Amino acid sequence: MRGVSLWPAALGLSVLGSAGGLLLASIILFFHQDARTRIVPWLVSYAVGTLLGAALLGLAPEALHSLEPSRALGTLLAGILTFFILEKLVLWRHCHDDHECSVHPATATLVIVGDAVHTFVDGVVIAAAVLISTPLGVTTALAIIAHEIPQEAGDFAILLSAGYSRSKALILNLTSAIGGLVGAAAMLLFGSQAPALVPYVLAFAAGNFMYVAMSDLIPTLHRGTVDSNAFRQVALIALGVLTIAVL
Repeated sequence: MRGVSLWPAALGLSVLGSAGGLLLASIILFFHQDARTRIVPWLVSYAVGTLLGAALLGLAPEALHSLEPSRALGTLLAGILTFFILEKLVLWRHCHDDHECSVHPATATLVIVGDAVHTFVDGVVIAAAVLISTPLGVTTALAIIAHEIPQEAGDFAILLSAGYSRSKALILNLTSAIGGLVGAAAMLLFGSQAPALVPYVLAFAAGNFMYVAMSDLIPTLHRGTVDSNAFRQVALIALGVLTIAVL
């Protein structure tokens, strides 16, 4: 019965994680350009804190609780390397500054396909976290939302530059968010049947979160292409970590 009762929480948090950042990003796009230029960089710093907090204070400790350190950390390392490869294959692409996003005929398609794959994995991760505990699922979903907001803002900018209307760009992105539900359902089905798989998924996800934060977001902050105020960056990163720690 417990496995059945987890479905509403896992699927609900998956929808929140997949669509929450998307909807908030769509709202931000209606702001004036000057306001958007300020807000999105702040969200990048906050996302760094939530991703690192979720990875190192939530997911990795839970994986280490069930696995030997060598297995847990080896899986985490595999997660980092896998997402490096995926990004090289353009399944993952992060665009936090719409002025730097080049648009060509294949870009819009890559955005939708990449987002569908991305949200599928997000759904798997959220469901795996819920299988451990609902609070861990909540913090994991929050970290995903924080990262999705600046990324989805970039996705919208690309689709709009490719000639899509705001409504069509929103519909296409919402369609790709269905991947989160599929991923969560797959994890609930297989995770409940093979509980030993769950800690490996958590460790793998921790590698994902760390890779995104440390290879994508932090270098962007260092270059000052989105925000050059070091004090504000540190404060927002700390706020992100604190948010995860207190939940």
